[in-house]
Amino acid sequence: MKTIKGPALFLAQFAGDEAPFNSWEDITRWAADCGYKGVQVPSWDGRLIDLDRAAESRDYCDEFKGRAAENGITVTELSTHLQGQLVAVHPAYDVAFDGFAPASVHNNPKARQEWAVDQVRKALTASRNMGLTAQASFSGALAWPYVYPWPQRPAGLVEAAFDELAARWRPILDHAEEMGIDLCYEIHPGEDLHDGISFEMFLERVGNHPRCNMLYDPSHYVLQHLDYLDNIDIYAERIRMFHVKDAELNPTGRQGVYGGFQSWVNRAGRFRSLGDGQVDFGAVFSKMAANDFDGWAVVEWECALKHPEDGAREGAAFVRDHIIRVTPHAFDDFAAGGTDDAANRRMLGIDR
Repeated sequence: MKTIKGPALFLAQFAGDEAPFNSWEDITRWAADCGYKGVQVPSWDGRLIDLDRAAESRDYCDEFKGRAAENGITVTELSTHLQGQLVAVHPAYDVAFDGFAPASVHNNPKARQEWAVDQVRKALTASRNMGLTAQASFSGALAWPYVYPWPQRPAGLVEAAFDELAARWRPILDHAEEMGIDLCYEIHPGEDLHDGISFEMFLERVGNHPRCNMLYDPSHYVLQHLDYLDNIDIYAERIRMFHVKDAELNPTGRQGVYGGFQSWVNRAGRFRSLGDGQVDFGAVFSKMAANDFDGWAVVEWECALKHPEDGAREGAAFVRDHIIRVTPHAFDDFAAGGTDDAANRRMLGIDR
């Protein structure tokens, strides 16, 4: 067994235009003050990182990591959630997702996709330059508008969508292999990879690629009423990243999983700060330890109620208290009698 590293914090929800959230030095100092040992970096946020330079220069990466280290912070992973989303966009979402890309590729889905692929590849190269081992992303979605089959989906529609999704990602996964980086898709509603079955459909189409892996986040499974503990055992070999995020699902006679188009505050299913939701994190951390996960436990703060800075500080302590320092020996070793093959055979009555 291995001990999980942490606590770490995903900075996407905190980066902003006001101090201390608008510069790399200040935000890492603030994270350390909250109790974090590491941070996961949104690679699209120019206030924190210059992705082009990170992909081109190991000296830049060394200096980038060094400034964080001066504040007691380790860079755990880079994230390409927004860029990965743009690798595959259904036309229904073109206008909404243009905001994730520079103005030069707006209203041009082909150019936007090419930009997104280049960004994910650069982040993989930057991850290699920083000595990292994993990168977070979204898969994007072509089939998501058809997730609920009404009207009946025409035969082959989903298969065609996943064939295309795999064709777009396979060259990127090959680059991830060259860079020695696990590409970890956050399994997330809104993405074509939104549960275990859809991940398996994609994995099969990319030839069980060794760099095609999962970012495990139990909150997304709570909102789908999916068994988030069983999921850890099923996909233990593919779970290479871990977002620690809480959620609750409280269905009523008026709404359930789909939420009735309500705001996050008024939905039956909503994200919560750590400890305020329904995820059994004692069981989650136990299973992660038993399955030899030795990556980082990264807090992703999303809550419709609590102030983010309170959620961040509470989250660091929450994760620290849940990380299991694994035992180096069995608890009953004190009673070991010291046996050998011959003694074992005698105990079993063999060769009598």
